[in-house]
Amino acid sequence: MTAATTSTPVDIRPLMAEFPTGVAVVTAFAGRNLPCGMTCTSMCSVTLTPPTVAVCLRAGSPTLDAVVGSREFALNLLHAQAQPTAELFGSGNPDRYNRVPWDTPDGARGPHLVEAAHMIADCVLVGRSDVGDHVIVLGRVARFRRAAATAPLLYGRRRYASWPD
Repeated sequence: MTAATTSTPVDIRPLMAEFPTGVAVVTAFAGRNLPCGMTCTSMCSVTLTPPTVAVCLRAGSPTLDAVVGSREFALNLLHAQAQPTAELFGSGNPDRYNRVPWDTPDGARGPHLVEAAHMIADCVLVGRSDVGDHVIVLGRVARFRRAAATAPLLYGRRRYASWPD
């Protein structure tokens, strides 16, 4: 093992790169019908009762503003073949919703990425905490659905992967 070093914003990235995680796109509507969304790998379950998740969103992002403004969001867990969607929603491309199929079924709390997600949770905003350059958003899961029976998309060591079959 190498010697310990003092943490800085630059050297924490290699630490987190060694922690593989699932990939999601957090979606919400700004105003009444402007879809917003961003790729997110910082998420976790918080409690089972009530069912609550946490997602970490970049402070100042249009998606965060839409989540806070609407007080709801959808958490689209991406499947193994959805790397192009993860990259698209991570790019900030303003045309992203014209490049992927999406829907808002009755009761949806944000756009559902119907071909890219294997699970979708509709969440109600119940809390937030500003931490540095990100905001931890807490969402109570109002409902979820399995969109496809396939393996999840994973991200770690600065690359996408999936579980082997």
